[in-house]
Amino acid sequence: MEELDVEPAVTNIPAACDGKHLGFAWGPGDILIYETIFKTSGAGGSDNPFIHEVRKDEDIYSPILRKLFNESHHIFVGLQTIKDDLPSKNKKPQFVSISKNYRSVIRACMEELQQEAVSTKAPDVATQYGNQVSILMAIELIWNLCEVLFIDAAPAGTLLLHLLDWVRLHKADVDEKAREVLQSESPTEHHDYWDVVVSYVLQGRLEEARHMLVKQATLQPAARKMYKLMDTLLSKMPFYNPGGTQTLTEFDVKWRHWHEEVDRCLQDNSFASNQHLEVICKILAGDEDTLLEHKGLLSTWYHFLVTRLLFGFPTVKPTELHYYAQSCLTLFLDSPRVPEPLDSILLAAFEFDLHQVIKDCSIALNNWWFVAHLTDLLDHCKLLQSHNLHFGSNLREFLLLEYASGLFTHHSLWQLAVDYFDHCPEFGRVYLELHIERVPLETERKALKVLRICEKRQMSEQVRSICKIMGMRSLRNNRLGSALSWSIRAKDAAFATLISERFLEDYCARGTFSDLDLLDNLGPAMLLSDRLTFLGKYREFHKLYGEKRFSEAAKLLLSLMTAKIAPRSFWMTLLTDALPLLEQEGVIFSADQTYELMFCLEELTSSLNTPAGGTDKPTQDEDIEVTKVELLRLALARNLARAIIREGTVKS
Repeated sequence: MEELDVEPAVTNIPAACDGKHLGFAWGPGDILIYETIFKTSGAGGSDNPFIHEVRKDEDIYSPILRKLFNESHHIFVGLQTIKDDLPSKNKKPQFVSISKNYRSVIRACMEELQQEAVSTKAPDVATQYGNQVSILMAIELIWNLCEVLFIDAAPAGTLLLHLLDWVRLHKADVDEKAREVLQSESPTEHHDYWDVVVSYVLQGRLEEARHMLVKQATLQPAARKMYKLMDTLLSKMPFYNPGGTQTLTEFDVKWRHWHEEVDRCLQDNSFASNQHLEVICKILAGDEDTLLEHKGLLSTWYHFLVTRLLFGFPTVKPTELHYYAQSCLTLFLDSPRVPEPLDSILLAAFEFDLHQVIKDCSIALNNWWFVAHLTDLLDHCKLLQSHNLHFGSNLREFLLLEYASGLFTHHSLWQLAVDYFDHCPEFGRVYLELHIERVPLETERKALKVLRICEKRQMSEQVRSICKIMGMRSLRNNRLGSALSWSIRAKDAAFATLISERFLEDYCARGTFSDLDLLDNLGPAMLLSDRLTFLGKYREFHKLYGEKRFSEAAKLLLSLMTAKIAPRSFWMTLLTDALPLLEQEGVIFSADQTYELMFCLEELTSSLNTPAGGTDKPTQDEDIEVTKVELLRLALARNLARAIIREGTVKS
């Protein structure tokens, strides 16, 4: 068995004391834990009424982070539409653009969390928001570096420019400090003035540093020559222009000439009388000791790395980064302590070990959002082809399945998870089928959403299951029309028969049909079952009768009985419905039709007249039935006589 990379986190369960027996139930994204009433000898039962819910992913319940999930879902779906058959060279700008879109969503959520942390009055909520901001900052830092190294894959020369932008973006406190200095009464005498100038130089923002130094030079006429020399050095420092005509070799030669000029200034003690300018000159010369003396301004080893590269190795190649990164990490950390998880992740990125980056992020971060989306993007860039897992799917699909499974535990985010499963070709459909069955169908509107998802993907078994659940719920609430429409949608003949029976029972009890709109518009759906066909045709008979189309109504009524579609228990009702037609002034039923009705009546009465074992007197219901039969016989005999006379008259 493979060893664990880290020890699992311990979760304390309140009120679960030592010696108590705990029961638990696994859910798709959480665990329910409770004290049981199991008794050991001499021990009492449980007196704790609480059930504790241990959630695997708390972030999906944060309203602000839900925006992150929603926005990134749109970007993810858009990424899947990029055609694989395009040359990778043509797709690279699209991938970089998508990566920046992901990062902009992260930064938007980060800013909103920061605002909420400042405005909230609850200390625990402010702490929670602060922690989430720290996590998002780390995520954006890692993503940005991966974008530079892997997605954009910048070559030597351009690589350093991208790394400078990366550091400047994530070390923005110098701008706030500069604002304070410039807004003070005397900027040059402000205690942070030189810190701001040095910080600008450390970030390669030499124009801003020159503007700050001009203020000092105007106040010191005697040292103006020295400041002028520093301004010349700063203005002359060459930066590689990837869009220009200069080659990397030409840039390297030009940079070395400039660097020699900086070294000469140091050797000549040109700035010996001003320690601040001398420090700046040493930084320009790439002096490691001077850089390490300014750890407070650099704040991180990767800032130290980029500054060291800027002033010492501006044409560094991507393959050389890992050497400089490791040495900068060692130099920057005071003691041989174990690096923080973020340090290990960034170091793995500089070593171009993508698999290790994803693995460390999976361990360090509290949800699958980051690794799932980053891995998906890297997979589209064809950078993860060698990383297949030993248990079925590739790394991309595994992480997407884990992330989407977590979304399915949320009451609204489950809809996003469907698209993630759709784009997992190997196991996505299986996961979707298993998870969709667990979505609670609290309302009919939600059930219809789930149903549309299943129907679109031809998940017939899940469609039947959902319709059956909703149909039974409607049936229990005596909403027969809704129950019938669910059974038709499920194409469940047995269930449709059951509901049709209930409709007929309801009609017998009340004398009218409910949900006439549904019954009048059944169309071909009535062929789902014999009983439903009868229900639809019987309603059609009532409609014809209401429209005084007696002849058509009579034919339909007779066909329902002679074709044996009508249940035997309903024959008496049908014969009773025939009474008004038999009593009409004109002859509706022909002689042959009347004979058929008589035959049906006799068949019905013969089955009803089976002798009973007891000698009790007839009940009131039986008396009513006997009266109905007598009335029907009388009406049929009278109609037969009229029909024979009429038909004989016509023939003669």
